[in-house]
Amino acid sequence: MNLRRLKFFVTVAEELHFGRAAERLCMTQPPLSQAILALEEELSVTLFKRTKRNVALTPVGEHLLSHVSKLLEEVEALPALARQLARGEIGSLKLGFVTTADYNLLPELISHYGATYPEVKVSLKEMTSDLQIEALMQGDINAGLIIPLHQTLHSSLDYLPLLHEPLMAAVPEDWVRSGRVDVSGGRLRIQDVADEPLVLFPRRSAPAFHDVITTYFVANGLQPTIGQEAIQMQTIISLVSAGMGIALVPGSLRRLGRVGVRYVGLEGKPPVIETGLVWRRDDPSPTVLRLVEIARNASDQDREPGDGGSDLAGALPGLGEVSAPAAVAMKQATSGFNGQGLPGGG
Repeated sequence: MNLRRLKFFVTVAEELHFGRAAERLCMTQPPLSQAILALEEELSVTLFKRTKRNVALTPVGEHLLSHVSKLLEEVEALPALARQLARGEIGSLKLGFVTTADYNLLPELISHYGATYPEVKVSLKEMTSDLQIEALMQGDINAGLIIPLHQTLHSSLDYLPLLHEPLMAAVPEDWVRSGRVDVSGGRLRIQDVADEPLVLFPRRSAPAFHDVITTYFVANGLQPTIGQEAIQMQTIISLVSAGMGIALVPGSLRRLGRVGVRYVGLEGKPPVIETGLVWRRDDPSPTVLRLVEIARNASDQDREPGDGGSDLAGALPGLGEVSAPAAVAMKQATSGFNGQGLPGGG
């Protein structure tokens, strides 16, 4: 389809006079008339009723005019659209995340990204770290917030550490009141609860997070007693609230207020989990590059992480509380993903 002929058609339709249309187009009338005839032959329709005194659109021409006008507007907008796409200002971004990131990195990272690039459609999918790696390799997601596994990531992936967060104990409030767990010093000795049932992620679902906790016990000369396993952090906290055992959780989980749970720091050197951003090295998507840029700028700022705090607390405004805009952004992003979110912790 010749776009010049379509432009000629719209101009003649607006003027309903070949002479005036030719003047607007800075051309003579004969080639304009020939172009309209050629367009009619190409479409196998008559667009104009011509007499010696006037020119009028046929019913087909009248209906076609709005479609052609819209098409030409879209064509004219293409250069600006291409530049926006190249800058990552519009487009889409599919981001996976581990469940623990829901309480620290994710809300404000998405809020910051959404405020900077509001025209990008962000879709979120909760997945374990291993499933995110698989989804990245298959091109199902663009990037992910993971707890890195012990083994080296595939050479086709890039990784940026964002958060180093100490774990703390979540214990049943009733145990504290009854004296079963002593937190009078404000911190908990892991040796004092070594025989208590432990609630944690199953290793098959969250190997990195599981191993950080079990290794911590072993390093202190202890063997953990596995009481219950759950694949959602909310479920783990609920089980603690019900008195089913204790759990070691990221400090940011204190934001998950739950009746019957007391969050207590660990004495000595608590275990630390790392959360970072992973993406395909060869991903040409500018939206991914913009996300990495925002995350890298945040991680480059020097901060002192506090007990249970985040390395990015000072870099992403408001990190530590899920702001209203962040909550809205996450709700919209999650609803925009085609597929079912999978539970995951590491």
